Amino acid sequence: MTDNKVLADLQALLGADVALAPTTTLLEKHTRDFCVSRPPDVGIQALVFPRSTAEVSKVLAYCNEHGIAVQPQGGMTGLAGGAVPIGPCVVVALERMRAVRELDTAAGTITVEAGVTMETVQKAADAAELFFPLDLGGRGSCQIGGNISTNAGGNRVLRYGMARDLVLGVEAVLADGTVIDALRKVIKNNSGYDLRQLFIGAEGTLGIVTAVVLRLFPKPRSACTGICAVDDYAGVLELLRRARSGFGALLSAFEVMWPDFYELGTVKLGRKPPLEQGYGAYVLIETLGTDPDADQARYVSVIGEAIEAGVVKDAVIAQSQREATELWAVRDSPGEWQKTAHWPQLGFDVSVPTGEIGPLADEINAELRRRWPELVAVFFGHVADGNLHVSVRMSGHDIPELDIENAVYGIVAKRRGSISAEHGIGSLKIPFLHFTRSEAEIELMRAIKRAMDPKGILNPGKVLPPARQGASTGS
Repeated sequence: MTDNKVLADLQALLGADVALAPTTTLLEKHTRDFCVSRPPDVGIQALVFPRSTAEVSKVLAYCNEHGIAVQPQGGMTGLAGGAVPIGPCVVVALERMRAVRELDTAAGTITVEAGVTMETVQKAADAAELFFPLDLGGRGSCQIGGNISTNAGGNRVLRYGMARDLVLGVEAVLADGTVIDALRKVIKNNSGYDLRQLFIGAEGTLGIVTAVVLRLFPKPRSACTGICAVDDYAGVLELLRRARSGFGALLSAFEVMWPDFYELGTVKLGRKPPLEQGYGAYVLIETLGTDPDADQARYVSVIGEAIEAGVVKDAVIAQSQREATELWAVRDSPGEWQKTAHWPQLGFDVSVPTGEIGPLADEINAELRRRWPELVAVFFGHVADGNLHVSVRMSGHDIPELDIENAVYGIVAKRRGSISAEHGIGSLKIPFLHFTRSEAEIELMRAIKRAMDPKGILNPGKVLPPARQGASTGS
């Protein structure tokens, strides 16, 4: 079927204001995310901007009937190429589906459509004196549908969990256009298979999420933030033990920065370091509570006891929101690295048990330096939930990315970790999925894919590697 025929059919079905031709401007926006870009001639046949679940259903039914690939898209803020087309397809961009359908203060839930941005959900919750804890640097651009489809993480997983833990109900459209309405607002629901989990983290390969019911929490009345310096990773673990014991449920963030990262986020960006350089690690600790005076006193007490015990060598505690923002800016500095010599960079998002994070970082650094002495790698992460980020500077050498990736993922695999803690697989990490998943696990994923999308039209070339020759095929 010709591209003109596909576009004409979709415009007749949905309207010329919903199904658009692939202009240069649209292609520039819809063929790239934060890490992956495709040439404009990748083969997009039409771009559809549905305004309702019914319109999503119509376009999927049409594409399924004619065997046309469908590329779901949200805010295009991904880091693994999951929303970037790899070949001829119809793009289904959900940015017009941005209704807040309901906010139930009694149930502590908000029901929103997939195109609503994370920041919009946060502000809606705040206006109702509630709190939506999922938070990322791209909050103003990333969309809830994409957050759910990639099972987004962020800085508060320690207390509130991943995106998966915040979803009570899902509305999704299957490949053949069938609408699955599972928008229930209940926490307890053991009536058969938990179908929402099929769509969370599946990156649009099993269905397109069109709406979700999200959990909201009591709005914090206090936020205490500080950075502590420790000698080594043993000090990090002891500080974490003390923070968990001393703060209990108030502990919301425990972010660890290795020395090179700390220098990059301060001196290299023209910032005065909040603590002097030269320590083994720096830990940003945040608590969220309901009693400002008591929570601040508790924060000072716990950190003070850690200093007296010799665990913390130095510390700074924010005395205002402005100071807290400045401390967080150090941790959130990767978004500014293009201003430094540490650009371009090759990033890794891996996970192992918390106790192994320090040894993992040491082993990765030693192996990279052994094989390629000119490489510079920096380390940081959400250590309390076992998530380590590694950033390798790619300027100043011609080492193939694939060699570096195989080296890092091989070390993670030895520790039975994950090659993707929170960014997803997309297209970028498919070649390395075998480091994390057994062939039996991958085949089970293919079986689920075949059952839900037998023609393989949904986000082809993402998440699952091609089946081995002679094996049963998935997508």
